[in-house]
Amino acid sequence: MEILRYVAFSGDPEGGNPAGVVLDAAGADDAAMLAAAAEVGYSETAFVTEARDDGSLAVRYFSPLAEVPFCGHATIATAVAHAERHGTGRLLLRTPAGPVPVTTDRTADGGLVATLVSVAPRTVPLEQADLDTLLSLLGWSPEDLDPLLPPRVAYAGAWHPVIATASRERLARLDYDMAALAGLMARRDWTTVDLVHRESPTVFHARNPFPPGGVVEDPATGAAAAAFGGYLRELGLVTPPATLTIRQGEDMGRPSTLTVSVPAGPQEGIGVTGRAVRI
Repeated sequence: MEILRYVAFSGDPEGGNPAGVVLDAAGADDAAMLAAAAEVGYSETAFVTEARDDGSLAVRYFSPLAEVPFCGHATIATAVAHAERHGTGRLLLRTPAGPVPVTTDRTADGGLVATLVSVAPRTVPLEQADLDTLLSLLGWSPEDLDPLLPPRVAYAGAWHPVIATASRERLARLDYDMAALAGLMARRDWTTVDLVHRESPTVFHARNPFPPGGVVEDPATGAAAAAFGGYLRELGLVTPPATLTIRQGEDMGRPSTLTVSVPAGPQEGIGVTGRAVRI
């Protein structure tokens, strides 16, 4: 395999979220892809397992420990890697979570930017017992929560509990029991925990623990950003169409910027836009 390395959601290789990209993984079995992802060691590596004549690509995503159904930052990285070799335009990625259209374009400074559109998002209640356990594992208290952004479990290709704090300082202090949180998330089929703080009506800060993937924290999580956009629309917390900015990775020294587009249609996918550069 030729394994490429990119950062997504940043134009600086020292920022963003690193992802592995394999543009031709045809014939690779699950064990080979998992082994390659473990060797790369990033939170996710994307494998293009089939390219059809219609221009669509079949893509699978592996963390160092397991396959996940969808990964936003690896999708952005894959689209940019493909654009560098084949030119910008529109792609259709066939992911385990469903079809995800992605568009690539050049920025004014000659860089590459990609926009994905998620599968239809939805939310479900977060059980009180699970919320209590999450708060305990994070070292948070109920008083830390933002009452205007209620806890939910949100989906836009993968499931993420959304926990909002009213305090930016609380978000900056992340310390949790990795093994215990990984166990809870495995039982609930959660991919990351989306911890958020609202700076303004359209600007949010996020941190995403990712112990199921063997990673303490994700510097930029496109799947969670899409799920969060759907959460805000479903709960009437934004007035669509809306464009939001999510700032992530700052507290771990890898600043990332995710632009989230929330269309008005209740079943429409959420757009997530970001730059990507090769490492």
